[in-house]
Amino acid sequence: MSAPLQGTLISRFNYMPYSDSKYWDFCAPIAGLLLTLSFAPFDYSGLALLALAFLFACWRNVSTRRAALRGYLFGLGAFGSGVSWVYISMHDFGGAGVFGAGLLSGLFAAFWAVFPALAGYFSVKIQGAGRVVLVPVIWILVEYLRGYWVLNGFPWFQIAYSQMETPLAGYVPILGVYGTGFIVALTASVVVEIVQVVAAYCGGDFSRLGRLKSPPQLIVLLAILWGTGGLLRNQTWTHEIGQPIRISMIQGNIGQDQKWRPENKINTLLKYKRMTEEHWDSNVIIWPETAIPAYLDQVEKNFLAPLANDAKRHNTDLIISVPVQEQSPIKNFNAVITLGKEEGMYRKTHLLPFGEYLPLQPLSGFVLDMIHTRLGNFTPGAIDQPLLKAGGYPFITLICYEDAFGDLSIRGLPDAAFLVNVTNDGWFGDSIEPHQHMQMARMRAMETGRFLLRSTNTGTTAVVSPTGAIINQAPLFQETALTGMITPMGGMTPYARFGDKPVIAAMVILLFGVLGYGRVFKLKCRAY
Repeated sequence: MSAPLQGTLISRFNYMPYSDSKYWDFCAPIAGLLLTLSFAPFDYSGLALLALAFLFACWRNVSTRRAALRGYLFGLGAFGSGVSWVYISMHDFGGAGVFGAGLLSGLFAAFWAVFPALAGYFSVKIQGAGRVVLVPVIWILVEYLRGYWVLNGFPWFQIAYSQMETPLAGYVPILGVYGTGFIVALTASVVVEIVQVVAAYCGGDFSRLGRLKSPPQLIVLLAILWGTGGLLRNQTWTHEIGQPIRISMIQGNIGQDQKWRPENKINTLLKYKRMTEEHWDSNVIIWPETAIPAYLDQVEKNFLAPLANDAKRHNTDLIISVPVQEQSPIKNFNAVITLGKEEGMYRKTHLLPFGEYLPLQPLSGFVLDMIHTRLGNFTPGAIDQPLLKAGGYPFITLICYEDAFGDLSIRGLPDAAFLVNVTNDGWFGDSIEPHQHMQMARMRAMETGRFLLRSTNTGTTAVVSPTGAIINQAPLFQETALTGMITPMGGMTPYARFGDKPVIAAMVILLFGVLGYGRVFKLKCRAY
């Protein structure tokens, strides 16, 4: 191969893409859009790997500022397309005008886009000999920061959710969202490394190959990671502990713009009562989040007490979501109660920011007042609440947004025999949000090895198996009662036993370990 041709190939494969900033900057938000398409309802899981591989590649051989910019543009593409349903909740149901809803939706996407930018900045700032491992570690640690700590956590678009139908889903009961996400990110990073090595071979830049792994080694690594995941999908971590339970979930399909109107209150109560009476043959009947458009003390005596007596006569347990108000001082709770043989109450612990409470006060309240939008004002419940019981077994209660957090779903294990998630995605209309939310809820079943019963107002109401498969699902925006059978489960998955902390600790140790190795390697090279 002639020297000029070698130089051309080297430039094309190794240097030109990274220096052509306009090209890569323009493609970054497009890659973010591809990431959105990897999640429900589109489920093109391979696009998540493609999007991450592009992002990791365009962070190479650039400044920290350029890497942060590309990460931010990627985030704008991902969050701008993936959480566009925020506009629907603000405009259609929150009372904001077109300008106000558009402004808030844009600010929402712009804020969360900061986190891919942080990942890009630190991926370049923290250099080490193990770049192929460092970048995925940084990506997951930033995901953890966003999903667990900032503004009470926003775990949407965590990369592991895109792989629930691939062999990597086998890692979920062991490593949870963050550990599985690391393997996804590592796959993308390894792919970038393979491309770089092949480019170096093709370009004749053999001076660089000593610092890179050979493609066969990297391909073997990917085969081991994905093959092990496929084998783990056949592993059973939990076991049946009782006879099947017949359950019915009531999907009232009451529009969010109609739900709280005073003139609709009686009709709403009568609808749920009628639909419940049609399913007294079930062991457990579940109503969706805040199915009752009134505080508990307003309906307890004349509506719920007679209903509870009927449930006892039919040997049925009711799981009902209703807001609760306490006096002296006044506190509002988003709660779930059980009626029948076992009675109890669970108060939601993990509240939705800007939906159930206002963080960043007084700024957030001032902005919402300007656009004439009113949101909830709830108080979080205690962390150590006892488990509710229905159908003869204790269960874990997850109210709406709580199903996005793995640590909440394992809090009552191993005692809980199944999971119950009540939610109301009616706030987001006919958008992609209900599908994304359902995908996240399925992950909780996989992590715990238990059936998940998801009762919603407008959809998607579903029965999810311990493997995360949807056994039965009600159609969106239809009044219906979904009936099915579940089996109470016992035992513990590794994730349920240990949670996220070991994985995050391992990421931190790996980060500093690789950095330490890189510094020693540099010192040896200098001494030589």
